[in-house]
Amino acid sequence: MASPPSPSPHDRSRPEDENDPVDQMISRTGCAPLHYAVQECMAEHQDWRQCQPQVKDFKECMMSFQNAQREQLLKQRATGTESV
Repeated sequence: MASPPSPSPHDRSRPEDENDPVDQMISRTGCAPLHYAVQECMAEHQDWRQCQPQVKDFKECMMSFQNAQREQLLKQRATGTESV
C-alpha cells in the first residue's frame, strides 16, 4: 500500500480554518471592518490612490487604538510606581 505523498516543503499555504496572525491582530483593534474596506477597494480599483478615503479611515482607527493602548500603559505604570 502506497503512503500518501508528503507535502512540498515549499508549500506555505495554511488550512482555511487557521487564521492569519495579521488578521487576528487587526481584529483585536476593532479596526477590521475598515481594513477589509481597504482590501476591497484595492481589489476593485487596483490603484491605492483611489482608496485614500478608506486608507485614511483605517489609519485613524489604528492610531486611536494605539493611543488608547499607550494611555492604558502609562496609567498602569503610574499606579505601579505609586505603590513603591
